[in-house]
Amino acid sequence: MARFRCPTCRQRPLRLQQPFSGVPRCGRCGDLLEPKPRHGRAWGLALGVAALVLGGAAFPALLEQVGSLPEQAPDVTTRLLERFEPAPDPRLRPMALLEGGLLANLQEADRQWIPTAEPLAGGGTRFLYRRRAGEPELSVPELEALINSPPDHGDKHRAIAELLTVLDQVGVQVELVEPRKTGAAGEWDHAARTLRIKPAVVEKGTVDFAQVLNHEAIHVAQSCAAGGLRAVPRTLGLGQEVPPELRLHLDDPLYAGASDWEKALEREAYANQRRLELGTTLIRTHCRTRSAG
Repeated sequence: MARFRCPTCRQRPLRLQQPFSGVPRCGRCGDLLEPKPRHGRAWGLALGVAALVLGGAAFPALLEQVGSLPEQAPDVTTRLLERFEPAPDPRLRPMALLEGGLLANLQEADRQWIPTAEPLAGGGTRFLYRRRAGEPELSVPELEALINSPPDHGDKHRAIAELLTVLDQVGVQVELVEPRKTGAAGEWDHAARTLRIKPAVVEKGTVDFAQVLNHEAIHVAQSCAAGGLRAVPRTLGLGQEVPPELRLHLDDPLYAGASDWEKALEREAYANQRRLELGTTLIRTHCRTRSAG
């Protein structure tokens, strides 16, 4: 009997793909495989709750005795299923990124954003520096200040560490791999409860990585608000005023075939991705922490 199953194709025969990374994937859809439970206890309990709800529809008098059971049962079912959700792959736990030196790698990548000064042959100095979309040009005094005292981004490092810790606590998996959506910097795959971020984002440094991680964490919270990590996301009611320099992303061919619902999810994430404390707050508010057992 196969030791794994695909969370997306679970009703179809398993096709096992073992890439060079060693992480077993589904040969049909590419999702990470999960270990098969050794018994049917989770589904038995969930079906038992579902049977109770259906039985309640047939016996109105019984519903009067149990009071609020019809309203509570769907939430109970979700909690039971999440209780028996397979543990995240240890190699894909968010804390593994921190333990693997993520913050040090970001700090090293931040060096590319420090301006440099080059003396000119005829006298004078030429300053070379990089700007992100929407950032204003810097004056000579501002450039000299950055050279003499580069930002350490300590607040952003703390925000990244806190967000990864919270994602770890609720059972989200994180991979530094190319997203399946061509051209995307990151993606939230709710069916696999996996957040993927392009490795090149780390190479861009702390500012870019913090915003992409926060953007995807907002999508995670959108799923949790809809019922759980594996739920289809819904908007959270946050502001959707996207800064002009980020609106260009929504006009990217990546979203050419997106529905109005998908664009609303993206607008909400883009509008709030720079609020680095927000992702952590939303995850704590909408997602359930996994039990230690």
